[in-house]
Amino acid sequence: MAQEPKVSLRGLYKIFGAKDKDVLQHVKAGMGKDELLAEHGHVLGLQDINVEMQAGEITVVMGLSGSGKSTLIRHLNRLIEPTAGEILVDGEDVMGLSETGLRGLRQEKMSMVFQKFALLPHRTVLQNAGMALAVRGQDKAACETEAMKWLARVGLQGFENHYPAQLSGGMQQRVGIARALTANTDIMLMDEAFSALDPLIRTDMQNLLLELQEELHKTIIFITHDLDEALKLADHLVILKDGAVIQQGEPQGILMNPSDPYIEDFVSDINRARVLRVQSVMEPLTGTKFAGDVGIRENLESLIARSGGDTTLHYRVMDGDVAVGELNMKDLVKALVPRLSSTQAD
Repeated sequence: MAQEPKVSLRGLYKIFGAKDKDVLQHVKAGMGKDELLAEHGHVLGLQDINVEMQAGEITVVMGLSGSGKSTLIRHLNRLIEPTAGEILVDGEDVMGLSETGLRGLRQEKMSMVFQKFALLPHRTVLQNAGMALAVRGQDKAACETEAMKWLARVGLQGFENHYPAQLSGGMQQRVGIARALTANTDIMLMDEAFSALDPLIRTDMQNLLLELQEELHKTIIFITHDLDEALKLADHLVILKDGAVIQQGEPQGILMNPSDPYIEDFVSDINRARVLRVQSVMEPLTGTKFAGDVGIRENLESLIARSGGDTTLHYRVMDGDVAVGELNMKDLVKALVPRLSSTQAD
């Protein structure tokens, strides 16, 4: 029996404007974003979103500016009210929650990490990290004990008595992550959490998130406009354009089989060797002579280096101690060539 999604969005629409429910019929009849604005003065934020987010996975929602990704994440805890549709968390319709129930959802089931850190400047690092527990009414000692644990986990032990202004941007974002972890919620919402950081610090934060996720198995909904970041972090990738889902699925599959010219253009400039993994290009195990073993999750760049560029070699693919397939270096080379998009063909 299939596992019930942790979060489900079903037929979700958001139209910004005073008569959003009245103009919804036009959107459902096929009216687009530009036409809706021109004829009715309303802005189409989300259009018929159907996404399932599984427990313990990182779902990345990505798209360019104006695609609706930040609007989407703010629906999960009802910071934004939908025009139509369902939002289910653990099978419960968020739209049916009372004010008390909604407060409980925000405090106990979901935590949020913001792009601009959202730390209180007059509170210490320790006080900021323990804020979620303090809001719930826990005593000071309990708040500080839990906050200290997660500050140490994100590499900020010894900085607990500093103030946010005394920290670098990367360190401030670590406080934001520690605050979310101290809240001990099942679901973490991360809205462009790393986009304000310098590239090297951003990479460090991505690696930290993956390291923590390996241990904690949170349900993370991560918003980004950066495809490299999305492909690195996502278990499930959702790509938006003009408020609609253009393609969603396992990121390696999207990269190998883009379903739309927009996606083809999006992925055309990606360093495929760095992003694609052995599991995406391997074939069923048939041979007996191999140049060596490779891990199923290794990226192709590491395999190219190991092979010295020799396209005649075959490798046995291992998932732990189990042989699960084989990889022909000629297939690897083919996978590095992106499919020609329709716009490029023209």
